[in-house]
Amino acid sequence: MIVLWIVIGLVVIGGLFLVASYNRFVSQRNQVRQAWANIDTELRRRYDLIPNLVETVKGYASHERETFEAVTRARAAAASATGSPAAQAAAEGPLVAALRQLFAVAENYPELKANQNFLQLQGELANTEDRLQGARRFYNAQVQDYNRRVQSFPSNIVANMFRFKEEEFFEIEEAMRPTLEQAPRVDFTTPTSSAPARPEAAAPAAGASPPAGGGGAPTPPEPPAPPAST
Repeated sequence: MIVLWIVIGLVVIGGLFLVASYNRFVSQRNQVRQAWANIDTELRRRYDLIPNLVETVKGYASHERETFEAVTRARAAAASATGSPAAQAAAEGPLVAALRQLFAVAENYPELKANQNFLQLQGELANTEDRLQGARRFYNAQVQDYNRRVQSFPSNIVANMFRFKEEEFFEIEEAMRPTLEQAPRVDFTTPTSSAPARPEAAAPAAGASPPAGGGGAPTPPEPPAPPAST
């Protein structure tokens, strides 16, 4: 009878573990998908900003046709990419490179860099890049926690039973990475300290004769004579 109760207890504990582990896998998978949706939102926002940015630069550098076409092609390819995060990241690589080339062209036109429309678009794109990188880091953190449970024992038993598969990480570079000219320069060299200048000797008072002996110490004055006693 005791053995039967032990077996029933083990079955109950195993069932509770199975249910809890399954529910946690479902919750983590949903978190991963939600995190990916946030990345997709930021990517779409960047796609919407690029055409206006290209048109603004084109107004000052219309002869840079090859650069504009490269940005347009890369944007279309990235916007139409479907499938896994790895495939999306591969499509984003050429777009990031094309955007960097576009900003390199803009650096050659001071009037363009002072254009208010260009500055506004550049600021919006920079904010989008910041949100995109934040969403990427959050997504990768969720994927790391999820994949760890898929691989670890005993949760990997539940993962295999219900076909919970590992998720892919999403790695993408920043399109608005600062250039070497924009990066702050830090100098760690210690400046050579020059020896302090020797203080010059005080000039003798007017009317005073220089001490004898060619510059020896002056003779101190004699103390006053004590008053005569009455």
